[in-house]
Amino acid sequence: MTSGIRILARRVLSRGNGLLEKFTVSRKRFAGPEQTFDREIYDTGNGVAILLYDPSRSRVILVRQFRMTAYLREGRESLIEVCAGRLEGADAETRIIKEAEEETGIVVRNPCRLFEAYMSPGTFSEKLTFFTAQYTQEDRTGKGGGLHEEDEDIEILEPTLDEALAMIGSGEIVDAKTILLLHYADRAGLMLAPR
Repeated sequence: MTSGIRILARRVLSRGNGLLEKFTVSRKRFAGPEQTFDREIYDTGNGVAILLYDPSRSRVILVRQFRMTAYLREGRESLIEVCAGRLEGADAETRIIKEAEEETGIVVRNPCRLFEAYMSPGTFSEKLTFFTAQYTQEDRTGKGGGLHEEDEDIEILEPTLDEALAMIGSGEIVDAKTILLLHYADRAGLMLAPR
């Protein structure tokens, strides 16, 4: 399938929290002649995201934190999201368990792996692995809030699933991974699931 694709040039534009590269590519079009074009790709590594839910109370755990892109684009002081993070060399399940405890203070015991998805493949190489996990109040072992040394400042929210879904409709939640997992929870009937 990729035999008709050639990378003609590759140049590093920036190294920081990720790697920004410019590629010149030649490929045969699906229904036509060969084309040559440039693409800039930003690689921050792959990541994980999880929706923590308590079916006995119909509650979900979300986090609110500052996101520079939302501030620059719309002046938003924060975004409401599911717990998420970069793999940083760990496998997806190990990383999401650690990330959930750091951000929410909840110990995840049995994360359920759902699917993987590229979130914005036109420019970003990141692929996320999505999880859900049930929790109870007894699973809370710390206050969460993220890691100070990583400049994280995270507020933990615990709306009902219906309240969270309404936040999508009102524009309060605009994060794609969060929208995906909340709609998954609703469609899959997670609030009806036994522990």
